[in-house]
Amino acid sequence: MSRFDSSLSSLASHRGKGSRGDGFERAVHEAIVGGEPRVTDLVSEALRKVSPRAFADLDRPTSLMFGHERARHLGFTEAVVNNASGDAMLLPDGSGRPFAFGSWVPIAARGVAAEPDLRERIKKVWKTDLFLSSTDKARFAAATVKSNWHQLEDGNGLRVAIVPQALDLAAGYQRWKSLHLISLPDPDGFMGLFNDAYEAVAEAILTVGRHDRAPYYYKPSVKAQKIQAQLEKYGKVKVVDILGALNEAAQQNLIAVDRKLMSVEAPAWLNINEKRTPIIAPRPAFEKLD
Repeated sequence: MSRFDSSLSSLASHRGKGSRGDGFERAVHEAIVGGEPRVTDLVSEALRKVSPRAFADLDRPTSLMFGHERARHLGFTEAVVNNASGDAMLLPDGSGRPFAFGSWVPIAARGVAAEPDLRERIKKVWKTDLFLSSTDKARFAAATVKSNWHQLEDGNGLRVAIVPQALDLAAGYQRWKSLHLISLPDPDGFMGLFNDAYEAVAEAILTVGRHDRAPYYYKPSVKAQKIQAQLEKYGKVKVVDILGALNEAAQQNLIAVDRKLMSVEAPAWLNINEKRTPIIAPRPAFEKLD
């Protein structure tokens, strides 16, 4: 049984590393797909700088999730390629012809082991987290997403970086090494929304999973605490059902499940064994926030 098919209480009992970074990456992806202007405006600006010709008529950006770690899911790489147009191209830095998206992405999905087989201009494209494009999905720019900008790495094939604002990094667009860097404003803008949502879910996970709380003093906003309280009522409900209910309640459809990209068979390491006895749980429903 995959984590999406597990109950919230089963998921909450497993404390994993890197959850904030993974959550930030997915939140950025969902914000782009959902047309959240606090993210898409900056992404559009960066893409026009990446290739003024390819993205001259960019209306709104789109995103395909990648990450070579996810490529271990059966069918994931094929889903990424199928979501692009048939003649989609990958835009590297410098002059020269672009690369066929469908030919090189499956190679990049092998991770660092793929480097000897990748052309010099896209040697580091295996580090891609998101492939950014316009709605026609004909030209793609590889993006790396980090929750801490000090962990950024550039490399041939990577074009865009998306990070939160930091004490030593101003918000907005700028160049950093070979990357077109997007720094999302914090606490204003998207980072305020993400941090509040993350803390609400984290508090619910601590409660449902019965974990010890660390001695810290941040707490979610009142609105986020309302979501937290509702989450804590649904410990026996499947995570996928909770996501669906949250999506129905979302004010701007920021929370969504991309079924085409995520309908992949989970590998053994992602499985959680549950009791065979069926659990009867209520259908989750979340109140809309004012």
